[in-house]
Amino acid sequence: MASVQQPSRAPPPRFHGRLALGAYTADPSSSSPSSSSSSSSTVIYRNDDFVAIHDKYPKATVHALLLPRSAAHNLLHPFEAFRDAAFLAAVQAETARLRALVAAELQRRLGRYSRSERQRQAVLDGVEEEPPPAQGLPLLPLPLPPGRDWAAEVICGVHAVPSMSHLHVHVLSRDMRSGCVRHRKHYNSFTTPFFVDLMDFPLREGDARLDPRGGGYLRSELRCWRCGKGFGNAFARLKEHLEGEFVSWRAE
Repeated sequence: MASVQQPSRAPPPRFHGRLALGAYTADPSSSSPSSSSSSSSTVIYRNDDFVAIHDKYPKATVHALLLPRSAAHNLLHPFEAFRDAAFLAAVQAETARLRALVAAELQRRLGRYSRSERQRQAVLDGVEEEPPPAQGLPLLPLPLPPGRDWAAEVICGVHAVPSMSHLHVHVLSRDMRSGCVRHRKHYNSFTTPFFVDLMDFPLREGDARLDPRGGGYLRSELRCWRCGKGFGNAFARLKEHLEGEFVSWRAE
């Protein structure tokens, strides 16, 4: 009896190099612990339309990526993808959600160093004593001070020339303190107009950022993101300076 030949099955897609982020967006199971291409510790959350992950090479204290799953958009350049108003609105809304999570993580890591957080933390810890109530009035709990606006310390945007093929939005703290910031291009890609704020989209015709290579942003002078001091091409001096700025920034 002749054997029946089984139909050949297409091999699973391989994601490597510039296509590596596709492992997270192609299939929900790609972000399971058993996946060889990704790790459950990398994924922050996922839903039908987006995946949020920790950046493998973070450029700041907290650095996440938002990956849209839309097959119609996720291999487009962001400038092209964000011409779709409905898609842009969805990405901006989901980025706001991820920004809140990044801000909360930043507060968890750095809140104890912040002057703005001390009174709030004292109330949470029960250290701040409540004043005695006026005679005949009930004892009311102290109102919780607002503390620091950590969301204001988070930047969200895309690179004018992305390093990866799949559309991704960077959501990161602004401190630029990381061992993964290893050279001028790493730093300038987040501190010059090469990094386009998500809320600036859609870009208007004639916007200089539409031609980022012509702007020479990655080759521009190194400049502290916080105080504006210039360092020319002296990357090691900038890194040393940023350590001091980080201590001052987290103490605000």
